[in-house]
Amino acid sequence: MTQIIEKVGKQLEYLDRGLIAVKTDKGILVRWRIQITEYAEARFELYRDKEKIADINQSENSNVLDKEGRMDSQYSVKTILPGKEATWSESVSVHEHPYFDIPMQKPADGITPDGKTYTYSANDLSVGDVNGDGRYELFVKWYPSNAKDNAHEGYTGNTYLDCYTLEGKQLWRIDLGVNIRSGAHYTQFLVFDYDGDGIAELLCKTADGTIDGVGTVIGDATLDHRNEQGFVGEGAEFLTLFDGETGKALDTIPYKPDRGIPGSWGDHEWNREDRFLGGVAYLNGQTPSALVCRGYYTRAVIVAYDVEDKKLVERWTMDSDDGVPELMGQGAHSLSVADVDGDGFDEIIYGAAVIDHDGSLLYSTGIGHGDALHVGKFDLDRDGLQIFMTHEQTPNEHGFEIHDGKTGEILFSIPSPDEDIGRGIAADIDPRYRGVQLWGYAPEGPLRVKGTESYYTVKGEVIDGPVLPANFVIWWTGDLGREILDHDFNPDTEDGIGTIMKWNWEKGETELLLKAEGTKSNNGTKGNPNIQADLFGDWREEVIWRADDSTFLRVYTTPYYSPHRLYTLMHDSMYRVAIAWQNVAYNQPPHPSFYIGYDKDAIQIPLPEVHLVKKNQ
Repeated sequence: MTQIIEKVGKQLEYLDRGLIAVKTDKGILVRWRIQITEYAEARFELYRDKEKIADINQSENSNVLDKEGRMDSQYSVKTILPGKEATWSESVSVHEHPYFDIPMQKPADGITPDGKTYTYSANDLSVGDVNGDGRYELFVKWYPSNAKDNAHEGYTGNTYLDCYTLEGKQLWRIDLGVNIRSGAHYTQFLVFDYDGDGIAELLCKTADGTIDGVGTVIGDATLDHRNEQGFVGEGAEFLTLFDGETGKALDTIPYKPDRGIPGSWGDHEWNREDRFLGGVAYLNGQTPSALVCRGYYTRAVIVAYDVEDKKLVERWTMDSDDGVPELMGQGAHSLSVADVDGDGFDEIIYGAAVIDHDGSLLYSTGIGHGDALHVGKFDLDRDGLQIFMTHEQTPNEHGFEIHDGKTGEILFSIPSPDEDIGRGIAADIDPRYRGVQLWGYAPEGPLRVKGTESYYTVKGEVIDGPVLPANFVIWWTGDLGREILDHDFNPDTEDGIGTIMKWNWEKGETELLLKAEGTKSNNGTKGNPNIQADLFGDWREEVIWRADDSTFLRVYTTPYYSPHRLYTLMHDSMYRVAIAWQNVAYNQPPHPSFYIGYDKDAIQIPLPEVHLVKKNQ
């Protein structure tokens, strides 16, 4: 039975207080989350060992630095709302470090049909509440060491999807089987509570021989569709909805669109036909729909599904071959979702094209395919949202550009005469300049203006200084600016040690805040963490990296006090769906629907009508 709290507006997940306490060199930092429905009115009392030690009013952030706290202290929070009975959080103990480890059940090594051994590492993660207690569980994609880009031949090991509690209890494992090739572009797994019952579901592509979390085989387990190059160019393709609590397959349908005739995606080499994307969007403004996609170099198809009575129900299909040539070739190696036209319904930013909530084309810039894609409130002097993208095709008048989210109007761009601009970031890291800053990389190095290393204001003004790492950015310290989430890359092992750095604009250099010794980054030079998201505590973000040997995940949480009050970012629907699509292809960092940054007077915190869904225990 599902209990609906404040049953109006957009459906969001109920979350618990998310209380966490960590030892710092200045005391014990205690942090907890504020839900969107209580943001304006809630005040809190913090207790240490059942004794009240702090009052937090309606204007203060939900964190306290307790200088008298000890490692054996126990903390709890009392929430007080007008006209309601006060509630208590569970008590928590103190973490000795600003991180904790979650043990993993690493899959056994395997051997390919041509006799080569491979191992496994924990790759992309997603999160969802699978038991209705208001805490997130982790969904882990296990990557074989022989995972391949679509352009490269060779056998790969099976991809596995696991679900774990934050304590490391394995709830189930799905084996996608030999007919789902392993690599960044093959398995886009979408975790969300689609039907509003308080339990997250999992959606992904499956095939003959996929085994669900309770041991049931999907399709025909006897069929192996791999050819001698290791590609899967024939055989059944499915889309399966799984129960998040058990891993049981709830509904399996044919994957749409299918491969079509040879060459219909732009090549004959099983490459472009297997470029998959996915996402989650509030297409009706209230409930989430799943987006299932194929193709972006040439033909592109997006199918939207709702979940009704545990079944997948198609909402609409958009196909560039079906009278929408403006969509062809415009996709990126990821997508984004945002309400760019301000009508209360989400649009799909499919690279250089934007698809309206009803499956029609809103517009296409026509600039073409690219790697980096960011959507958010970047220019504080304009209404609405902006889209920042880098582009691959050359020569290109707009190789590195930012455009208006609603109209597609180019606001600022840099030409790329002969290089694919493969990396790019939009984030507020420098308080000297209004709004966000932009920077990026081409394969041979940073973007340059007249031979000088530089980054840019959102208006396109050159800022002298080095071009910074362009992988991820994170809200980590106590101010409102973002920090740089990267890795110390080792080209010999093709991975790195996770890092967080602060841009010091006065010195013109980065300062290392964290080097996550004993961990590894994912996806080669891209330097991705397993996930970055606001998982607990206040509105600052957590980051998870895998251990060197993937026997555990290490969860890092900020050790910095902050005076700035916000509700949990997971209750901003644009940020929340970004966490769902973060694992898709070339991972990109999440952005909320509103500006957070150094220009504090420009921060306008939205308080839309929502309802929080909680499963009765």
